[in-house]
Order: sequence, then structure tokens, then C-alpha cells
Amino acid sequence: MTEIEWWEYDDAGELADAVAGDVQFVIESALDARGAAVIALAGGKTPFPAYEKLSQAKLDWKRVTILPTDDRLVPMGDALSNITAIGKLFVPRGARVFPITSDKAADYKAAGRAADARLQDLHWPLDLCLLGVGGDGHTASIFPGPDFDEALNGPKERRAVGVMPDPLPPEAPVPRISLSRSAIVSAKALMIAVTGQAKRDVIETAIAEGAGSPYPIGRVLADAELPVDIHWSA
Repeated sequence: MTEIEWWEYDDAGELADAVAGDVQFVIESALDARGAAVIALAGGKTPFPAYEKLSQAKLDWKRVTILPTDDRLVPMGDALSNITAIGKLFVPRGARVFPITSDKAADYKAAGRAADARLQDLHWPLDLCLLGVGGDGHTASIFPGPDFDEALNGPKERRAVGVMPDPLPPEAPVPRISLSRSAIVSAKALMIAVTGQAKRDVIETAIAEGAGSPYPIGRVLADAELPVDIHWSA
């Protein structure tokens, strides 16, 4: 059974402070241990106040590699691009911001294979994976659809996969690249940052259902071997 610890905050500002502090601690620990850190950060609106605070931390940023947990297959600079938003904060600090999408791939499946090949060159496992969770229970870009099983149950060495959600989310109706379940749960530290009672209810239900959950987050976390810290505010 996955060990879950809920950290509750009075508001989104407190949550952002706590998440930024915890991520900074993980980065500092990795830098002390081996002189480098590799972390994956979720997209979406909830964690970005934490990223803004984190970007002001006094760290040896040139030794830090940051990739997105997932990204939409859109050109760099597009408003839907997670790596573009992350890069605006951390590239000026000197961090290595690592895209997982490619404009050159023929289709989303090929883009997924290209992302997986590029990620094989990084130090692994991740020092940290910070996830968000959607109201429908998706996490990273692991959505129900034709690629759901591959994202959850593909070879353990596969780090990324191309995903076509079905149905496509109306706010971003494009295919995605996502870290695989095995890449996520192998991280040395696994965190989730969410707000709102509805998402808390989804996560609690999904975790209780485990491997049989219809919610992607339940399937991702089922039998995870390390504790999961969930940062939450109403």
C-alpha cells in the first residue's frame, strides 16, 4: 500500500511557499550528494506560484536540469507549452531546461519515441517528480485513451510515451508527451500539489481503489514503493 502523507495549508500562498521549500531541499540534497540534480515539474496553474518562489532560491542552478512531467505537442513559445512556461522562470537563473517534445517528429507516437531516447541520456532516476492532478483524475498526461495502457504498463526502462487523450481536453485539444508511470514512481522523491476539495476527494478515492481505479492517478500510484507527499489547500 502506498504511504501517503497529506500536508494541508490555509491558502494557495502557504502551499506555494511549502512546495518551493521542499523542492529546494531536494535539489540541495542532490547537489550535495553528487553535484547535480534532475527534477520533473508539472504544468498547470496550481504549481507556478511555487516555481516563481523556487526560481529566486540561491542555488547552483547551472547544475540543475529541469524537465516537464508532460507537455503538449505544440511549437516552442506556444501558450500551451509547459516547457516554455518553465523556461521563462528557470533559464534566466542558469538552469538546464530540457524539452521533451520535438517539432520534427512525424506524429505523436514518433515524438514519444524521440522523447524517450533523449531522456535516456539523463541521470536516472529523477531526484524529484512533482505531479499535479486534474479534476478527472489524470496526472502528467496519463489520460484514458488508446495509449493509456502503454503509459501505465510499458517496459520499465521506457521513460516517456506519446499520448492521445480520448476525449481530447477542450482547453488543450492536442496530443501529448508524458513521463511513463515507471519513470514517475522511480523518482527518489514524489510529490503532488493540488488545491480544492474536489481534487482531494478524487485522489483519496483513487488511492483507495489502487490498481483497479478508473482514475489515472490511482493507477499511477498503485504499489508505488516510496512515500508520496501531497501538498493541498482548499
